[in-house]
Amino acid sequence: MWLGHLEEYPDYQTQGETLEELQANLKDIYADITSGAIPNVKHVGELQLA
Repeated sequence: MWLGHLEEYPDYQTQGETLEELQANLKDIYADITSGAIPNVKHVGELQLA
């Protein structure tokens, strides 16, 4: 199992059985957070994607 969170949003954690699944889950969380689907999000920094 892999556990992870977005550094800019440490309150939102996820997991995956593989690293690829964890990365996909982190992308899903980021999409939900930035779309406004999750209310009252605590933001601690800026995310830059390459």
